[in-house]
Amino acid sequence: MPQLRIEREHTLGLSGARAVAERWRAQAEQEWGMSCESETGQNEDRMRFARSGVSGELRVTDTRFDLQLQLGFLLGAYSGKIEEKIRANLDALLGPA
Repeated sequence: MPQLRIEREHTLGLSGARAVAERWRAQAEQEWGMSCESETGQNEDRMRFARSGVSGELRVTDTRFDLQLQLGFLLGAYSGKIEEKIRANLDALLGPA
C-alpha cells in the first residue's frame, strides 16, 4: 500500500495549531467523507482518520504538523494527485512551507 508523509513546520503554537487541525478535520469529514477521532495530549495532539481505501494520522505539536497517510490498492494509482491536493490544502491552512 502506498504511504504518504507530509510535514510542515509552523509558528502558531499549540493552541493555534489545534485550531488549524480542527478546520482540517471539518474539511476531511465534510469534503472527503473521513471518519476522524482526536486524542488531545499535553504537548501533542493526534487525529486518526479513515474512510474506504484511506487511513492515516495527523500529529500536531506547537511547531509541526505531521500527516501520515496510507492508501489502499485502488487509490494508490492516484497517490501523486492525492499528495498534491493534501499539500495544497495544508499550505492554504498554514501558509507555504
